[in-house]
Amino acid sequence: MRVCLLASGSKGNSIFLEVGDSKFLIDAGLSASELLRRLGSVGAEGAELDAILISHEHTDHVRGAGTLARKLKIPLLVSHRTRQAAGDFIGKAETIEFESGSPFNFKDIKIDPFPITHDASDPVGFIIECDDGKFGMATDLGIVTRLVKEKLKGCRALVLESNHDEDMLQNGPYPWHLKQRIKSRHGHLSNAEFAELLDEIIHPELNAVFLAHLSEVNNDPAIALDVATRLLLARDICETRLILGEQYRSSQMLTV
Repeated sequence: MRVCLLASGSKGNSIFLEVGDSKFLIDAGLSASELLRRLGSVGAEGAELDAILISHEHTDHVRGAGTLARKLKIPLLVSHRTRQAAGDFIGKAETIEFESGSPFNFKDIKIDPFPITHDASDPVGFIIECDDGKFGMATDLGIVTRLVKEKLKGCRALVLESNHDEDMLQNGPYPWHLKQRIKSRHGHLSNAEFAELLDEIIHPELNAVFLAHLSEVNNDPAIALDVATRLLLARDICETRLILGEQYRSSQMLTV
């Protein structure tokens, strides 16, 4: 299993994932040309991709999806409601629709799109499973439900949201209505909420955790990393690697 955050933040998000014999992008929130450039920079090739998974229709997750899918002649895997909401970005690209909450098979892997809380039409996280183990992704969620915790247990690698520091958001420049949206049940997880989630699902075989969707205004990478590091030291049950997602460059390609 190989994982790389090609981009992570409010201006664009995309994850490269190789599991079994399949290679995917989860979301495509940069231009098609930039996604191809970043894939090349980490030793991957767009021509090798089998599909693009879409978590929800916000622009920072679908900006390049349709263009890239058409260019590479690969399908977009997307829920029906998200397909409708993201129509302008998907265009005439081939789509394979799934239903949130209903696992399905694609090539040699099992994909489980589970519902999360966010201000989108049908937002989902993903569990992707093959003989190599499980990968889990949950970003852009306002609260951690019991379902989210159950789905994310037992993964070898995780991409989890650590969007904001609560004090920085409270005292920062955003208008009040935007602060309230971020803190709401349909907004984004704070560093503290990320740590609470990780504390619930950590296990000895967890090899890597990617901290995703960090706010450039309301968070500090050092703070987010410190919160995660202190949690891992306190639990002391695994040797988990922590990787910070960045907006303007890809993370390292990690084999887990």
